[in-house]
Amino acid sequence: MKKYIVTGAGQGIGHQIAQQLMDEGHVVLVNDIDASLLKGTYVKAGDVSSPAFIQELVAYSETLPGDLAGCVCNAGVTTFGSFWDYSPESMKSLLDLNIQGTFFLIQAVAKSIRKSGKAGSIVVTSSVTGHQAHPDLAAYGMTKAALNQLVQNLVIDLSPVQIRINAVSPGATMTERTEKDANYLKEWSRLTPLGKPADVQDIAEAVCFFLSDKSKHITGQTLIVDGGWTSVSPPPQS
Repeated sequence: MKKYIVTGAGQGIGHQIAQQLMDEGHVVLVNDIDASLLKGTYVKAGDVSSPAFIQELVAYSETLPGDLAGCVCNAGVTTFGSFWDYSPESMKSLLDLNIQGTFFLIQAVAKSIRKSGKAGSIVVTSSVTGHQAHPDLAAYGMTKAALNQLVQNLVIDLSPVQIRINAVSPGATMTERTEKDANYLKEWSRLTPLGKPADVQDIAEAVCFFLSDKSKHITGQTLIVDGGWTSVSPPPQS
């Protein structure tokens, strides 16, 4: 049994990751900004764009059974917008959560793992938009590309204390949010070489692989899970 923090776990990919880890017998502290979405034995609602809240979250995790073995930095915001009129307000919210929140969550979790003297594994949820251009996602894609580089760079700092760090970049995925778009499944089935978008379990399997000992000699890597989309990269029609 290991103990993990999963942020952005109220629904979608984050919820599936947390559920899979619990099914494997691990202690999981689930976080989301929306308290009404949280389910599990150990939950803590709050905004992980706030460094102060991150400290509270990790401190609470230390009171739970077991040593902290890692986290999944899954919380993030997607903001669509044309480059020509993208607003400073949108940019601030994007950077605060996707960049600042992820950076300081990794820092706090890594310090907790280092204090225990045990090995650990951290996974960051990135995106195919951090690898390939996508219409109206210049700002968002920029943050995800930055996270890919952060993961690579932190190998220098985390490897000496036996903490691995990797990223998973999902492509089109069926979640509660994307299912609201009546054309999403049809359009992304057309665009994806394997013939359909991912489901949340496809992404969770990749994340849990990186958290597990099956990947004990893998660090600093980003795994794209997109059914082959980045190989051909056709944009959606809308």
